Amino acid sequence: MGKKTIHVSDFTGQVLGPDDEVVKVVVLEHPDLVAGPVQLDATPVDVESIDDAALDVAVVEIHDRHGHGEPRRVVLTASEFDAMATDVPMAQLLRTAERVKPPKARRATEKIDYGTIEHAGRPHRGRVTEEEARLVREHLDEVNKRLADAGIRQVDPADPEHAARYGFPVAD
Repeated sequence: MGKKTIHVSDFTGQVLGPDDEVVKVVVLEHPDLVAGPVQLDATPVDVESIDDAALDVAVVEIHDRHGHGEPRRVVLTASEFDAMATDVPMAQLLRTAERVKPPKARRATEKIDYGTIEHAGRPHRGRVTEEEARLVREHLDEVNKRLADAGIRQVDPADPEHAARYGFPVAD
């Protein structure tokens, strides 16, 4: 049994042939969008009027005075926003306004504490603390079971590198 996939324009329902040009439209924000951006397929004809219909808008965030809560994001026409500047033209105001620093990039992962039973014995580049070494020595079976379950190499007290790293007695 075979399967056949038919592509259609999400906008018009028109069947798209294998040689038809397909345009991807990513919807970033929309009042009915509830779970983040989505992708729609269309033909170039379907989307040719988008540029003509585009509005000049200002997207602003309004932060309350005390910095509590999430900022409100507001989209308004650029002309409505420009009209709010009554002392200096908006173009001049925007050129001379204080720049907002981008948020500092967060580290993708939290710092792992290898001195806890949940992480002791996991391979890592850093120095093994006395606490981690003690946990590995005192709970070797539990540590090795956790490592094996995670598909990670286990601690072998007979391995000279592991013995030195975790403080196991070295056999002469």
